Amino acid sequence: MENIFDIKTEDDFLAASLKTFRYQYDNIEVYRKFVDYLKIDPKEVCSLDNIPFLPIEMFKNHQILNKNISTDLFFQSSGTTQMNLSKHFIADENIYQESIYKSFEQFIGKPEDFIFLGLLPSYLEKQNSSLIYMVDYLMKKSGRPENGYFLYNHEDLFKLLNELKDKKVILFGVSFALLDFLDFFNANSQTLQFSDSLTVIETGGMKGRKEEMTKDELLKILQSGFKTDKIYSEYSMTELLSQAYSLGQNEYKSPNWMRILIRNVEDPFSYEKEGKTGAINIIDLANIHSCSFIATQDLGKIVGDKFQVLGRIDHSDIRGCSLLVS
Repeated sequence: MENIFDIKTEDDFLAASLKTFRYQYDNIEVYRKFVDYLKIDPKEVCSLDNIPFLPIEMFKNHQILNKNISTDLFFQSSGTTQMNLSKHFIADENIYQESIYKSFEQFIGKPEDFIFLGLLPSYLEKQNSSLIYMVDYLMKKSGRPENGYFLYNHEDLFKLLNELKDKKVILFGVSFALLDFLDFFNANSQTLQFSDSLTVIETGGMKGRKEEMTKDELLKILQSGFKTDKIYSEYSMTELLSQAYSLGQNEYKSPNWMRILIRNVEDPFSYEKEGKTGAINIIDLANIHSCSFIATQDLGKIVGDKFQVLGRIDHSDIRGCSLLVS
């Protein structure tokens, strides 16, 4: 399990997944009870399809953590104070840091090559955000003095982006804040003088601030407003320690230690073929000491070696980790 970041082949992934499943069955009490409740014999689990996936809602009411480990570090999902929020307890933050670095490097490039700016007001205003931890870590690896966050000071961000027009810049932004930023400089009849050096990575989330729209509609607005096709998306959530990235077209690729399966909405123990819509199950082997096998409330489908995120199952909580309700 310590070598998950060295996974190269499907056989490697299967072997690591089965080893992780047995480790978590033995050490994660909530997961063990869940597997036993389903009357599944761990010894008979020999494929990815056989592995039981823990409903993501369990993170709201239970501590999903190795029974032999104590930790004060946790990430908490975004939402209102009236919501029962998910908590993901982190036994080893070095694993999260390595996952952040290697995922970013695999899909975008080395963090040291970029300036990082964050337009993430809803996350900055709350504590224990895994997204802020991720961007903080990328900024630390970058080490650039221009790195920084912006809340609602759109004019300052506008000026800085123009000053950095000849440098490689990553702008992480929650969806509603990016749209607000575009509204700001359109209202002031200003335009960005930017080359292809700017990359915008939207992290999803309208949070009731804007009218909901499809991901395709959002990407078109951002591409037009920022005058670049380099509008990327990041897909993750509080309950995961890995990130998938879309480099356009709402099609995501996951890192080598993460897989997406599409389950049948009516039958959680059967899986859909490529191209058919269903609910997203995630294997995240970076979740070594919590749970690597999670049944989400997100809808999606497999497209070749990529996957699409299409919305949410009805009656589930609205969460903003790179997801817009279609």
